[in-house]
Amino acid sequence: MPRADARPGPVRPGTEMVTHPLDETIDPENFTPRLLALLSNALVWRESHELRRRFGLGTNDWRVVSALALRPGASATEVSDFIGVNKAVVSKSVTTLTAHELIVLVDGPRGSRPMYLTTTGAQMHRDMLPVSLSGQDIILGGMTPEQITSLNMLLRGMIDRVRDAGSLRAAPWGEESPAAQRA
Repeated sequence: MPRADARPGPVRPGTEMVTHPLDETIDPENFTPRLLALLSNALVWRESHELRRRFGLGTNDWRVVSALALRPGASATEVSDFIGVNKAVVSKSVTTLTAHELIVLVDGPRGSRPMYLTTTGAQMHRDMLPVSLSGQDIILGGMTPEQITSLNMLLRGMIDRVRDAGSLRAAPWGEESPAAQRA
């Protein structure tokens, strides 16, 4: 196993390299998880770039502000669960947003730390909201209300199935994974 700090160097004599595409690969133009990731990455990059340019805050900061606009008094753990990111990401944004006086943390029951937008934070939410909504306008442009409803139902179903599946369990060597068996 290579060391984590190993740097690329000359190929050792006798090392065999694969210099052609493998026979069994993912079709990148029809692999749905890849397409969803590309769409998500493009939207996040666009949104983050614009939020940083206009407000000096990033997408994760916006997500926390948006979550607190919907759920005033939520804890960092509750925000983390709601927006689907690691608590460390929320913690970093909370530090940034507190420093900008956009949110406040108060002492809650049993040591909890409910968070609230300040009036400045509420105004920041109003200012940032159009940037986020413009991404939705881009991807839904040209779709009928019925198509949008269907798409959202499909996406929520996919999210539920991924959550229900839990962690990815690899099949033992030599056995096909359940996904490969279905294909």
